[in-house]
Amino acid sequence: MEESPNGGVNDTPRQPDEAAKEGADTSTQKTAGCACGCCDRLRDNLRCTNWLAHIPGGGADYEIVEVHFKNTRKGFYRLPEGMKVEEGDMVAVEAQPGHDIGRVALTGDLVKIQMRRAGFRSENFDAIKSIFRKAKPQDLEKYEEAKARENDTMIRSRRIAESLGLNMKIGDVEYQGDGNKAIFYYIADERVDFRQLIKVLAETFKVRIEMKQIGARQEAARIGGIGPCGRPLCCATWMSNFVSVSTAAARYQDISLNPQKLAGQCAKLKCCLNFEVDAYMECLKEMPEKNVRLETDDATWYVFKTDVFKKEITYSSDKQIAANLTVIDAVRAFEIIEMNKAGEKPRSLLRDEEADAKKGKQYNDILADSSLNRFDSKSRRKKNKSGKKNKGNQETPQQPQEAKAQETVQPEKGKEGGSQRSRNRNRRRGGHGNQGGGEKSEG
Repeated sequence: MEESPNGGVNDTPRQPDEAAKEGADTSTQKTAGCACGCCDRLRDNLRCTNWLAHIPGGGADYEIVEVHFKNTRKGFYRLPEGMKVEEGDMVAVEAQPGHDIGRVALTGDLVKIQMRRAGFRSENFDAIKSIFRKAKPQDLEKYEEAKARENDTMIRSRRIAESLGLNMKIGDVEYQGDGNKAIFYYIADERVDFRQLIKVLAETFKVRIEMKQIGARQEAARIGGIGPCGRPLCCATWMSNFVSVSTAAARYQDISLNPQKLAGQCAKLKCCLNFEVDAYMECLKEMPEKNVRLETDDATWYVFKTDVFKKEITYSSDKQIAANLTVIDAVRAFEIIEMNKAGEKPRSLLRDEEADAKKGKQYNDILADSSLNRFDSKSRRKKNKSGKKNKGNQETPQQPQEAKAQETVQPEKGKEGGSQRSRNRNRRRGGHGNQGGGEKSEG
């Protein structure tokens, strides 16, 4: 690990684009105290902090070292006699067939702890493969050439699998350091017969083929991404193993069982649901069970919701809906439960002093000084204003028209407008009436 000036350990996250630069480092680069930061390029979920490095005698020599390869692949290898390596050194290790190129990630006594954690048994100690040498420039050059073919190989292998009608997805390809072997990581929901696929891949790429099945979470850890919290995925940064997640973790934390919110980018339940579930379970031990109902003189109360950190429970007088919600603490709930077991019923859920204080509270009526028709008055003013405008428009005199076909009648909107129209009508009718009346009087 790279030591900071204050004596601590600098755990700078590894950048994804720096993976292509790993092979460019020579075998003489060192990890502790080096300025190259080669150990910082290791994935956080694979990196183990050597907390014994600054302790005198803590870095005692041990013949087994831990070597990391691409993505999450790692292994334990035996050092030959007289060879010393440090964290960050590129080494050529034994493989079948040929050799592979990896980076030393851990040395010393901590390797024993890592082997015990990985379930390594003592009877398999003799089967540990050995390290050939520190990687030479020729080894690193061949290693980089093999890595450059991985992306093209993955795309072509996907097309081949699709042409064979296999229900599988090839998520990643990893070439061995010498380029003689390729590992194909695939995802499949059911058992796949890929024997024909292996034959076609071997004929196409002229290498030895190995197929490894991974899950959806392993694929998300390899690809990486940003979670809904705005931070990089935990499985791609610091998590080294996957623990099963169930919907019970969401129930303990009172999280809505919405599949779209509970699922991560791998389409499985989020791993972070397990991060705080232990704290919730410890707090729930000090809370009454949800199926326990409380009996009082006024009603029967059912649990509506709980606040485990405040240790408060909200009770409802109706089991189906929220009615007469009352909040009490866990101590008061246990007191009422003990009283109900003894055949007694309290007057109410609240304590006597709390009930009296609640009755003594004065509430201000914010609508006391407001009129019920305060909104109607505004509409009436608007109507009056519009009536006055129409009235002013109707006061303009209208010119009489001789032809009735061109005569237009306007709606009555005021007394003066109506009287003006009646006078015009009488004038026209009166002229014809008088003429007709005169003729009748003369006859």
